[in-house]
Amino acid sequence: MHPRRRHLLLAPAALALPAPLRAQPAWPSRPVRVIVPYAASGGTDILTRALGEALRPTLPQPFVVENRAGAAGVVGSEAVARAEPDGHTLLVVVSTHVMNRYHLPSMPFDAVRDFTPIAMLTRNTMVLVAGASQPFDSLRAMIDYAKRNPGRVGTGSTEALSSFIGQELARRAGVEMPDVAYRSGGQLMNDIVAGHLPTGWTSTVSAAPHMQTGRVRILAVSTAQRSAFFPDVPTAAEQGVAEFDLSGWVAMLAPPRMDPALAATIGATVQRVFDDAAFQQRLVALGVERDFRPAPALLEAMQRDDRIWAAAAQAGHIRPQQ
Repeated sequence: MHPRRRHLLLAPAALALPAPLRAQPAWPSRPVRVIVPYAASGGTDILTRALGEALRPTLPQPFVVENRAGAAGVVGSEAVARAEPDGHTLLVVVSTHVMNRYHLPSMPFDAVRDFTPIAMLTRNTMVLVAGASQPFDSLRAMIDYAKRNPGRVGTGSTEALSSFIGQELARRAGVEMPDVAYRSGGQLMNDIVAGHLPTGWTSTVSAAPHMQTGRVRILAVSTAQRSAFFPDVPTAAEQGVAEFDLSGWVAMLAPPRMDPALAATIGATVQRVFDDAAFQQRLVALGVERDFRPAPALLEAMQRDDRIWAAAAQAGHIRPQQ
C-alpha cells in the first residue's frame, strides 16, 4: 500500500478514539479561573485565595480567583456549569450549593448532577457571634433576652445554611429571631463589631480575625463538639439546645462531563497542597478546619446532604423564598 494511502486510512481511526484515550494537553495551559460565587472577604474567598497562593510555585499558570456573587451562589455556579470542562474554570462552594434547591424558588441547574466533583476541602463549623456591647454574653442569656424582647434580636446569615441554623436554633428555643441576610461573612462581622447587628451565624474563618479586638463574643458553636479554634466556647447542646449539630463544608467542583483523568489530576494537585505541613499551619492560622476528601467521598457527601435537606423541606423546616 502506498504510504500516503495508509496515512489517510489511519487518520479517521485515530480521531474516532474515545476522548480519554487521546493525548490530553498539559494542564494547565493557561491561567485557571476559580470562581467563588460569593462576595469578597468571606471565609470561602479567604480560603480560595490562600489555596491559589500555595499553588503558585508548583504550577506553570496562576489560579485567578474571581468573585461572582448573586442569588446565594447560583450566579457564579451557573457560569461554571456552562463552562468548558477543560480544567481552566473551577468552582469553590459551600454546602448550601446543595441546599439551595430547597431554599430558592427555582434553580437553573442540578447541584449534584451538573458538576464534576473535584474534592472536599474543609469542614465549615458555624459560630454564633455577638458584639461585646450586646446585653448578653452567652447563648442562654441571649435566648432569655429574646424571649423578653420578641423579634428584637435579629440573627445575621450569609447563605442558606447559616440562615437555616439560625432559624432552627430559634425554633428549638421557642424564640423569634428575624433572619438578616448578608452577602458575605466579612460584611456581617463588620456590622457585629459596629453594634448594628445583635447576633449572626458565620464561619470560624470570618470570626477569627475579630477575636483579638475584644469587641466580639462567640456565644456557641453549631456542632456537637467544641471547636479546636475556640475550645472555651460551649456548644449549643451544652447550653440547653439538645442534639444541635449542624455544619457545612467547602468543596471544589468543575463543569460537567470533565474527563475523569483530568479531574483526578486537578484533585491530586490540590491534595498535595492540603497535605503540606506549611499550608496546614496556614489553615490553622486562618481558623479553617482541614477536611480533605477526594472526589468519590465528596460526591457521597453531596448526595447525603441532598437527602437531609429534602427531608427537612418536607417537614416544613426549610421554606422556599418567595
